[in-house]
Amino acid sequence: MLPIILIPESAKIGLAGEGEALQRRHRLLVGAGVTPVPLGLDADLSGLTILFIAGLDPERSVALAARARRAGILVNVEDIPSQCDFHVPAILRRGDLLFSISTRGRAPGLARRVREWLEQHFGPEWDARSVELGNARERWRGEGVPADEISGRTRKIIEEKGWLS
Repeated sequence: MLPIILIPESAKIGLAGEGEALQRRHRLLVGAGVTPVPLGLDADLSGLTILFIAGLDPERSVALAARARRAGILVNVEDIPSQCDFHVPAILRRGDLLFSISTRGRAPGLARRVREWLEQHFGPEWDARSVELGNARERWRGEGVPADEISGRTRKIIEEKGWLS
């Protein structure tokens, strides 16, 4: 597994499918700041970087995934791990603070339970904390503070405020 954080503006992301599964994927993408390109089964896939397929029967999912791969597009087919070039982890967002938990698709219930545990320990206050530290980092960088010192100052703030105690 190679975890990465994709900047939504750097990729054209398509979404194809039907029903509630399609709606779940749509909510996931919009929550991540993505405006997905809605696609039908025979749609032109050119220009896409990534394609999510959800809520289709296996035969149509596999056919669409194969067509996308021939075009060089990374594919995620919900509930068919063998057809996925990547998996979507369990996610918890607290503003810019993002937790992602994955079992490589092998035990999604475990990933979900760990996310639920994190939700109990990292509440909405972490959004403001992330902003506070981000603003401090920008200020320090503007002052020419070296990266290792910025890291130390960040740790000191977290410890002094008892955020992880």
